[in-house]
Amino acid sequence: MTEQTSATPDALTLADLERRVEQQRQRPAHGHDALIACDRLVRIFAGQGGEVQALQGLDLLVAKGELMALVGASGSGKSTLLNILAGLDVPTAGGASVAGFDLLAMDSRSRLRYRREVVGFVWQQTARNLLPYLTAAQNVALPMRLSGIVKGRRQRAARTAELLEMTGVAHCRDRRPHQMSGGEQQRTAIAVALANHPALVLADEPTGQLDSATAEQVFATFHTVNEELGTTVVLVTHDTAVASAVHRTVAIRDGRTASEVLRRTTTDDQGRIMTTAREYATVDRAGRLQLPGDFTQALEIRDRVLLELEPDHITVRPDQAP
Repeated sequence: MTEQTSATPDALTLADLERRVEQQRQRPAHGHDALIACDRLVRIFAGQGGEVQALQGLDLLVAKGELMALVGASGSGKSTLLNILAGLDVPTAGGASVAGFDLLAMDSRSRLRYRREVVGFVWQQTARNLLPYLTAAQNVALPMRLSGIVKGRRQRAARTAELLEMTGVAHCRDRRPHQMSGGEQQRTAIAVALANHPALVLADEPTGQLDSATAEQVFATFHTVNEELGTTVVLVTHDTAVASAVHRTVAIRDGRTASEVLRRTTTDDQGRIMTTAREYATVDRAGRLQLPGDFTQALEIRDRVLLELEPDHITVRPDQAP
């Protein structure tokens, strides 16, 4: 027989539990109002040594207009997730949608349309983002010509000028990539990613090849784009300065979302601006959570923990069974 602590039945009656279950059933569908909704997402790669599970049931919701960062160790699944969201890769199982597009159900034509119209992408390698034989202005105008969303030469020229001005590289409009600095190339790449009014901009280590001062300028550009256009921006980064400068940072570990850091900025009575950050463990659709490594190490938690259900919280204690 399983031993049950006396606190649980006294604190929560059967009627309380039944009421909470009914409330859970009446909640809206998973991610119904999110721009990005990943539901138990799985991606398996077949290799010579067998299968590799890059994503192992990952859950993620991103609201429209967010500026957020994805962090995690190499091999955690960050880039795999980004490639799926960009339409460059297809999940093995689970669910994933962006702006109403089902990423598992798209055919080749709709996937091409999705990549051209719905999502913009900025790579880490500056040379990968721009065609070397085109000027900055021509690089920005090219996606508009290919998609046909912005019609007419004057309209494309006006949109190009607007984006180059917004990203701070209007002075580079007639320069080719080799005539620009790394930071100028990346800011031009952001303008290219925005050309067709995408709902989402993804960036994979966009400051990885830049010095700290230039990286700060590039991140400031993403921040401007997010604020002025309302474009949702998701960054994969190892740069702690970038990760700590966004409202929400999601950590991925072993192919699942493990924890989130949420930041809140307030102003006190003296006008001083203060930012507070709190770390949360994320709970997936199956009810699983990953405890942060420094927590488990500090309490020497290994195989299992003792759980106690209280009226408004769950107590997690190290296993002390003999």
